[in-house]
Amino acid sequence: MSDLQRLRREALDAPESGIVAVINYARGREGLIPLWAGEGDLATPDFISGAAAESLKAGETFYTWQRGLPELRQAIADYATRLYGTSLGPDRFFVTSSGMHAIQIVCAMLAGAGDELVFVGPAWPNFAAAAEVNGAKAREVSLDWSTAQGWSLDMAKLRAAVGPATKAIFLNTPSNPTGWTATREDLAAVLDLARSAGIFVIADEIYSRFFYAGARAPSFHDVATPDDPVIYVNSFSKNWAMTGWRVGWIEAPAAFGDVIENLVQYSTSGVPAFVQRGALAAIRHGEDFVEEQVQRAHRARDIFTDALLSTNRVEIVPPAGAFYAFFAVDGLEDTRAAAFRICDEAGVGLAPGTAFGPAGRRFLRACFHRRLDEVEASAERLARWIGRAA
Repeated sequence: MSDLQRLRREALDAPESGIVAVINYARGREGLIPLWAGEGDLATPDFISGAAAESLKAGETFYTWQRGLPELRQAIADYATRLYGTSLGPDRFFVTSSGMHAIQIVCAMLAGAGDELVFVGPAWPNFAAAAEVNGAKAREVSLDWSTAQGWSLDMAKLRAAVGPATKAIFLNTPSNPTGWTATREDLAAVLDLARSAGIFVIADEIYSRFFYAGARAPSFHDVATPDDPVIYVNSFSKNWAMTGWRVGWIEAPAAFGDVIENLVQYSTSGVPAFVQRGALAAIRHGEDFVEEQVQRAHRARDIFTDALLSTNRVEIVPPAGAFYAFFAVDGLEDTRAAAFRICDEAGVGLAPGTAFGPAGRRFLRACFHRRLDEVEASAERLARWIGRAA
């Protein structure tokens, strides 16, 4: 037996990222417009970076609060209170080393060997991988797709997937990669199912501000009470152009605090204080920046989807939320191979739908959260390529 074979089966079976595979293939290629990753093209604003720099200059380089700086936890609570119109205290919020770290902690709290976590797909692959590396089984329930309606959730399918081993339902809305956004009625139905089954909801609402029919997307906060079995995971990455900072948060009942604190201690031992100072500046002073980002993404969405629809060969419905175009091209089945071809032949970097589970296999994902001239150029390149593609 080789040393590699001695590793845990769950670690060996962790899937390669189909997104990273394409990025590694064409990263840094001259002239290529990269729409493959889930981030915009704007650097973090100076008012955020400056706050972190000042913290470093002040010597805040020591161990810090495992649950997060008290000032930051209060600021997140204030932000959530304003956003959702309900009073939320800082004892419900816990700072993590990214949204992904938040997901890992919640998975570790809720499920292990012999347990199941149900999630709605097509989905960002990291949740299912985090569940299964932890020993649990991730069970996908696919959204339904139609060219007239776009993506929709069939509650009967979701109910059928919940069984005795289910510990939680994971719901990302607005969705990466589809842009599907749950209605208030959808959320109420999912919450009722969780209540009746005695399980949790893990609510990933990271894209809630990137919603094109209002100030924010519908949230479980609109239908749940503080005592309901809902745990929220979120991040500073998208709203404040902080993807590389790796800072996020969990919102959970205050009674979970000791458990979450322990899991932070045993994984990262806390988020650096200077990173948290940047996050504090973001959430206190970044509202105008968020609104400008959403407005730009809205314009980019319309430019990109209109260009693809003009080919008459693309299945796409303008997404209600997030900042991705998830589209299928008539006659194109192998989207993984197509993503590599598009890098070479069109000079545009996309993520293959195969990276997002079986329901996404026919689709390609483009992140349109970029400068509008690049959005226009990439859409034109793709339209030309689609017109030539067999």
